[in-house]
Amino acid sequence: LLIVIPLSLMAVLIANGIFKLGDTARERAVTVLDQKSQEEIKIRAENIAEDVADFLREREKDILVTTILPPTENAFKEFISKNKKALWVKRDGNIFQIMEPLYTELAMINSAGNEVIKISGGQVVPQGNLINISNPANTTYKSEDYFAQAKKLNKGEVYIGPVTGWYISKPDFDSGKRFTGIMRLATPIFDKQGFAGIICLSLDVRHLAKFTDSIIPTQSGYVVESDASTGNYAYIINNRGFVISHPSDYHIAGLRQDGTPVPPLTDQTMEAMTKRGEEVLNLNLLGFMDAGLPEVTKDAASGKAGMKTYKFAGRTKFVAYAPIKFYSQDYPKPGGFGWVGMGVDVGIFSEIAASAGKKIQQEAESWITTITVIIIISVVLLFLIVAILARGVTRSVIADVPEDAKAAGEYYDDDDDDKDD
Repeated sequence: LLIVIPLSLMAVLIANGIFKLGDTARERAVTVLDQKSQEEIKIRAENIAEDVADFLREREKDILVTTILPPTENAFKEFISKNKKALWVKRDGNIFQIMEPLYTELAMINSAGNEVIKISGGQVVPQGNLINISNPANTTYKSEDYFAQAKKLNKGEVYIGPVTGWYISKPDFDSGKRFTGIMRLATPIFDKQGFAGIICLSLDVRHLAKFTDSIIPTQSGYVVESDASTGNYAYIINNRGFVISHPSDYHIAGLRQDGTPVPPLTDQTMEAMTKRGEEVLNLNLLGFMDAGLPEVTKDAASGKAGMKTYKFAGRTKFVAYAPIKFYSQDYPKPGGFGWVGMGVDVGIFSEIAASAGKKIQQEAESWITTITVIIIISVVLLFLIVAILARGVTRSVIADVPEDAKAAGEYYDDDDDDKDD
């Protein structure tokens, strides 16, 4: 008992210490995991924002290159066919990568606004189908003013218009339709008499959207199309606060068939527009959902990257954001082109942290079980050793007792034996 009782107390103290250590380790792991995951997502947002800025700089160079091309249909057509980039697509249930032209159109327009040469969809547009685009109503989207904007520029300057396309409503999106739009890049051309017209390139916005549409913030890989219902996706906001790339295309700013823009949701219009399936988002106007949303836009517009939490559609969201540092006359500093956002449902972090904490708890319980087994085996061995020792001591004592001392009822004094000796 003198051995077993202290040993048992030590076992209880050790087990209790391991249990508390497991709790502490689990709590710290959850905190560190949250912080590490958030920081990694922020860094990823910054990297994507820089990639988008580089992409736009390359497109700015492309429009300037077109000004030195021979003004012929073949030269323009060759330029379109050579400028391609990969896009992931899903067709007939299969996912694969294809090379798609960066530009849907390349056109030369004279000083009066008449199209002189035009390549559209990789094909030369017949002379009879060329139009005058000085009147915005004649443009593809019935309201574009890129001719007037480019006409005001000096040689070497570039006008980069907003993302423009027909609006995709929620019912359209649910039926399988997707947003297809363009960004106009235009620059003036000059001859000896002065202004001679403009060159215009129309960027296929799928090549811009691919930077975020295929991203899942908590995963390192890529997907063809992220799912907004998971709350775990990336998006792009322009310098005016409008969504221009999002997994749910009905949040992207677009135009009605008459060229007028679909207005963004506000506190006053949300109920009626949502019933119609029109849910254009401008984060500057979403303070009624959560005050943190306009704050994110304001912070990003000041050229800062950061992290915030906010409420959206009944969910607590974490967002890491980073400004797209592409600057021009149309996208001035400090905000530049806009910003990249990477949103994650806070529940995702909780699941990751809980998983890590569960593993730590299992490890602690495993150690406690191991120590308990060791203590039980040790106690059993101690009792066996004590029994063996006790038996050995008993035999030794018995062996040293004279036979006469064992007689019952008789008085025996070993001093008498000494006297006899």
